[in-house]
Amino acid sequence: MNIDLIHFTPWTSLAGGLIIGIAAAAFVLLNGRIAGISGILGGLLRPARGDIGWRVAFLLGLVGAPLAYAMFSALPV
Repeated sequence: MNIDLIHFTPWTSLAGGLIIGIAAAAFVLLNGRIAGISGILGGLLRPARGDIGWRVAFLLGLVGAPLAYAMFSALPV
């Protein structure tokens, strides 16, 4: 088994995992809800009053974060 050392990015992967973990923990601590995508999407189908904003922001963050990363980081070819 050979590791492709050119595309091997352990530090970037570790940083991404830490950011996801911190964000999920902060979401639970600040909102008292678990950041589960199925529950967030399901809540948009039958939204409660005042519940749409954070759900849309969460989904935009999921889509926008990789795009922002691609703009400022060199992607593997």
